[in-house]
Amino acid sequence: MNRRKDETSSKKGQKMDRRQALKKVGIGAAAATGVIVGAPAVHAKKRYRWKMVTAWGPNMPYLQTETEAWAKMVDKLSDGRLKIKVYAANELVPAFGIFDAVSSGTYQAFHCTPYFWAGKIPASQWFACVPFGLNAQGMNAWHFHGGGLQLWEEAYKPFNLIPRVAGNCGCQMGGWFRRKIETMDDYKGLKMRIPGLGGKVVAKAGGTVTLTAPPEIFTSLERGVIDAAEFVNPLLDMKMGLYKAAPYYYYPGWHEPGSVSEATFNADAYNSLPKDLQALLDYTTQTLNFRMLTGFEADNSAALRKLIDVYKVNVIAFPPNVLKGLKVLADEVLEEEAAKDAMAKKTHESFKKFRNEIGPWSVASEKAFYDYLLREYKV
Repeated sequence: MNRRKDETSSKKGQKMDRRQALKKVGIGAAAATGVIVGAPAVHAKKRYRWKMVTAWGPNMPYLQTETEAWAKMVDKLSDGRLKIKVYAANELVPAFGIFDAVSSGTYQAFHCTPYFWAGKIPASQWFACVPFGLNAQGMNAWHFHGGGLQLWEEAYKPFNLIPRVAGNCGCQMGGWFRRKIETMDDYKGLKMRIPGLGGKVVAKAGGTVTLTAPPEIFTSLERGVIDAAEFVNPLLDMKMGLYKAAPYYYYPGWHEPGSVSEATFNADAYNSLPKDLQALLDYTTQTLNFRMLTGFEADNSAALRKLIDVYKVNVIAFPPNVLKGLKVLADEVLEEEAAKDAMAKKTHESFKKFRNEIGPWSVASEKAFYDYLLREYKV
């Protein structure tokens, strides 16, 4: 009786040993093929390696540095499944060549500002900013809750591109000028670097407008190739050394009250990703949008103070008569530009409708608040 129990136990033990051995062999064979049975699913998932090209110079605060930080975030959150190497302007592609390079699939992504592509897509100017239009908060509201991003996707679709809101510079400065602007006549014959719809307003005022790539602005202004230039804000303008090239620094940035930046993806590359990695890009670009805007807000005040106190820059407000004249021309330009292209017309109407809808709330909330501060504290 005991012998039978022992023999039965022995046979069961042998069967268990064989099962364990087969499991080990199976695991080894699976490992050799790259599929790990029972291991975490991430080991069996495809990994992607992308290149992103930008319009910004190396180490350009926030525009370039936060974009690079975003790529590291994507790498970390995807557990290494999606790695994006970010290249500054001219490292792989000139600033104005990045659209075509990503549209064609040579690279998978670019970071820039959409009004640079006005020659290809007139509507792109509205997705960036509108003269005397919405601030950064308003632009975010329009894109995410007013249909702006959906229109942007529609406009980019024929170019095999998928755009995402990925940054904002806030309200910009009015630009650097080699001579004073005291009346609208001072724009006549003025050679100025100013992109987007704002540039068309300056042209309508009698100026000659050029779209100089960001890395080339300082040289053009210093050598007198242009008489004036706007870039972004005190932090980046100081980084570019523009105070060395022109003595007068004007505000406010009527032409760009809330300038949107984009992270745009080649559609084939984006669509080849699993859904979770697509969602990762969608939501982490929103984080990039947030971090860029808040970073500029945090640093611009100190930069402006340094420009005034250390570099003795003449910071001057545009005269009210000039702003009034520019506003009249801006309204005309918007209607004229929208009439040239069906997509631009559709986008312009959406923007106007949304701006009019949120206007009363802005007046009742923020405008009333800032008006009080001006009276109470003489800000």
